[in-house]
Amino acid sequence: MFINIKPLTKYRDFRLLYIGQFLSFIGSMVTYVAIPYEVYDLTKDNKIVGLVSIAQLIPVILFGIIGGAYADRLNRRKLLLVSEVLMCLLISIFAWNAFRDVPSVPLIFVTVFLLQSVVGFHRPAMDALNQKMVEPEDYAAIGALGSFRWSVGAIIGPALGGLIIAKFGVKGAYLFDVVTFMGALICIFLMKKTPNPEKREHSPLQDIKEGLRFAVSKPELIGTYLIDIVAMLFAFPVALFPAMAEGFGGAKAAGILFSGMATGAMIMTLLSGWSGKVKFHGRAVVIAAMLWAVFIFFLGFAHSLPVAFICLVMAGAADMLSGLFRGIIWNQTVPNELRGRLSGIEMISYMSGPLLGNARAGYIASVSSVSTSIMSGGVICFIAVFLTALCLPKFWGYVDKAKATS
Repeated sequence: MFINIKPLTKYRDFRLLYIGQFLSFIGSMVTYVAIPYEVYDLTKDNKIVGLVSIAQLIPVILFGIIGGAYADRLNRRKLLLVSEVLMCLLISIFAWNAFRDVPSVPLIFVTVFLLQSVVGFHRPAMDALNQKMVEPEDYAAIGALGSFRWSVGAIIGPALGGLIIAKFGVKGAYLFDVVTFMGALICIFLMKKTPNPEKREHSPLQDIKEGLRFAVSKPELIGTYLIDIVAMLFAFPVALFPAMAEGFGGAKAAGILFSGMATGAMIMTLLSGWSGKVKFHGRAVVIAAMLWAVFIFFLGFAHSLPVAFICLVMAGAADMLSGLFRGIIWNQTVPNELRGRLSGIEMISYMSGPLLGNARAGYIASVSSVSTSIMSGGVICFIAVFLTALCLPKFWGYVDKAKATS
């Protein structure tokens, strides 16, 4: 019934990577609150806050697949080390800008672009390492542990971010993130040296084409990408949290809103032991995505912080279920020699939806209202997920490979 933590005791390097990324993620979630909060504080414009997501989206598309290709060609541990150093330096630029008398909004956009570019190399390398560090029978367990790391970090990080911003300003939030990156670097350094991938005869461009051909040849993968993009595109309300927080109490309320979805994800993760018994993974992804739409719709009616928080908790629980079963499908379908490239494609799918969704939410709110933006997104999301599943019958019927052969 409860989460399986055996991979943390069985695999030393997985444990080190897990702890390091846990620390780093908490810091990143503090910055996740600080950036839109700072932009809204400087501009008082929801549309500009939404445009921050466009600045993140462009490098996701440009470098997601490229970073995945290099994760299959270079030493993944070294690639992680270099990426963490660069990310730490870029967060330092955010801090320096925040200490200026008049922080530069254009500099925030440029630094966001560069930071997301580095993530395009970091995330595929980390995902590929995770898959290689454990045995296949532990894929479901590391999926749940990954969700647990995300949910706990996304609860503690934003809540802590709200408290730090309220007391020290955004500059304190950025400095905290720098410190957590240093902890992550130590953990990666302590890992055993990983072997270099086998030398590839093809060029990186040919590797990218190979990864794309594999992805489009698998209906189960296409389904996970499209359902996630559709759900987040129409019903991702995070860009509106700073504006909502103004009516709920300011920076501390913003931290609570940012941690709401993660709270639901953590609760569902802790109770995820039953997920190993689910046979139809495609259906589980679709149903969870539709529940996400329902709870986001009700968020639009929330006129108090507790009600908004409950709606976000329920939405986060549904999103966690969708992500858990998508992760199992990816690990069952993608061979490790293609994992870096497919992780890059996966990153584009799960990040482009929220980033575009933030831009959509910010724009609709700027021409109507925050509640209209949220409620309309929930309705459109529910319909779009249903129609997408209807067009992907093979994905809807996808069965857990282990259970299909038992």
